[in-house]
Amino acid sequence: MIRSILSTAAAAWLTVAASAAVADETALESHQIKHVLLISVDGLHALDLSNFVATHADSTLAELGRNGVTYSNNSTSSPSDSFPGLAALVTGGSPVTTGLWYDDTYNRALSPPAQTDGLGNPGGSCPGKIGTNVAWDEAVDIDLTRLDAGGGLNPKFLVRNPNNGCKTILPHEYLRVNTIFEVVKAGGGRTAWTDKHPSYEWTNGPSGKGVDDFYGPEINSIPVALPQFPGCAPVPFADPTPDDGWTNSFDDIKCYDSIHVQAVINQIDGFTHDRAHKVGVPALFGTNFQAVSVGEKLAVDPVTGQKGGYTDVLGTPGKG
Repeated sequence: MIRSILSTAAAAWLTVAASAAVADETALESHQIKHVLLISVDGLHALDLSNFVATHADSTLAELGRNGVTYSNNSTSSPSDSFPGLAALVTGGSPVTTGLWYDDTYNRALSPPAQTDGLGNPGGSCPGKIGTNVAWDEAVDIDLTRLDAGGGLNPKFLVRNPNNGCKTILPHEYLRVNTIFEVVKAGGGRTAWTDKHPSYEWTNGPSGKGVDDFYGPEINSIPVALPQFPGCAPVPFADPTPDDGWTNSFDDIKCYDSIHVQAVINQIDGFTHDRAHKVGVPALFGTNFQAVSVGEKLAVDPVTGQKGGYTDVLGTPGKG
């Protein structure tokens, strides 16, 4: 049995789907849960869900709402953003306890990276300089222009601890509390997670070993053709800078999310995210989606001219 948890990193609801026969919490607890799928949707508000279900009664979301459990008495992290939002979901902690307020913050006790990073955050001496910008976004990729980030994180772009021999700090070492992935691993279960930057490896938790199969294709890389998904050719830009990324086009971001979908399908089939190895279905796995968020915050698609956002106070979405 697979329990699906559909959540929002920037919304105020959480819905849990169990089997179709489950009608309440008591019945839910009587079933042995073998696999949990967590899906985080940036920007998805409770209103969006209600409106969609009302007009798509035969959809998967509608089925989850009918046969699962909807938790309406909850709230988002403060501040509400992908980093602290996901941290709340996988640790149960607030930004105060997790230490993750945003993916770009300032720390008064650490020293800067050895080199200026990909977005211009300055490097500096250690321990000569105390206090630094802490970037956990595309800035610390080896190559932020590439979907694979050039192979991951560049250690020379990571902040350092002046009280520990100026040791480079990895994202998972910055997290102050453990994650549910570590708990599942400790219990003998396999885990997997897919997100939008390599820096989301912090889901491993302080141990650095919580996630067996982590995948973080860079969302702010320059869009490229995805021949495995029909119709997913990159939207052309006159100046394809990294800032264009996959989030500057409604079509591009939907193609980017398809990468995440395929990773999860491969894992449901018992493979690693790239379908390279047969490892069995993870006990806990999941992914993040961005198309809803981009649909809300991108006012106008620069190529098609389609308008995003809401068209009225009732939450009617734009054409994007």
